[in-house]
Amino acid sequence: MAGLEVLFASAAPAMSCAQDALVCFLHWEVVTHGYYGLGAGDQPGPSDKKSELLPAGWSNNKDLYVLRYESKDGSRKLLVKAVPVENSMIINVLEYGSQQVTDLTLNLDDFISAEDLGDFHRTYKNSEELRSRIISGIITPLHEQWDKASESSTHREFPPATAREVDPLRIPPHHPHTSRQPPWSDPLGPFAVGGEDLDPFGFQRGGMIVDPLRSGFPRALIDPSSGLPNRLPPGAVPPGARFDPFGPIGTSPSGPNPDHLPPPGFDDMYL
Repeated sequence: MAGLEVLFASAAPAMSCAQDALVCFLHWEVVTHGYYGLGAGDQPGPSDKKSELLPAGWSNNKDLYVLRYESKDGSRKLLVKAVPVENSMIINVLEYGSQQVTDLTLNLDDFISAEDLGDFHRTYKNSEELRSRIISGIITPLHEQWDKASESSTHREFPPATAREVDPLRIPPHHPHTSRQPPWSDPLGPFAVGGEDLDPFGFQRGGMIVDPLRSGFPRALIDPSSGLPNRLPPGAVPPGARFDPFGPIGTSPSGPNPDHLPPPGFDDMYL
């Protein structure tokens, strides 16, 4: 516990009771964890200065000890209050930035020998336990909360969103999760667009005619004469040729079926 004896010697003239000795030990523990003492009292004063020693007037009020601290890098400030209650000391610490509060209650008789305040080596009892209680009850919770606040404040930088990206009425593009390529291919050139519409046998690409024969779905045989008043002569539509149906698919042409008509001159044979 290097430094505690020097601090005790400097504070001895203002030390008159067990709680004074405990506050001296608490101050030393806070300083060894990277803080400077600023001053006594809730508000900054003209006599404030960064120091490892206890500030002037630190023990003037035996009912309420108030000390202020600042980390050596200037990023954190602490407000420490200690209140004696019978044989105990209630310690409350506030970290200004995060508003984190920790508190600790210590039994004076467990750690301070009030009859030996003039002898540093006999004043403190169970020093290692006292130090462990202060670290686990005050120092560690404050630092853990500070680390969490620092991590949450660190965020990735993203470029500003465009109006297209933030438009609430815009339907997002659909990207199917598949690696399969579509069954059609791009035309060979700009002049090939629509070429399939001009080719009844469908050897070119780029047409816009809806071809029920090449829809890719199961289909029944289609009568080319659907929708016509009479049937088309045989061979009018080559097998497999592309065409627009003349009428609703599945309707039968009206009138006699030419495939069932008697051959020419049939009636004359029986006259």
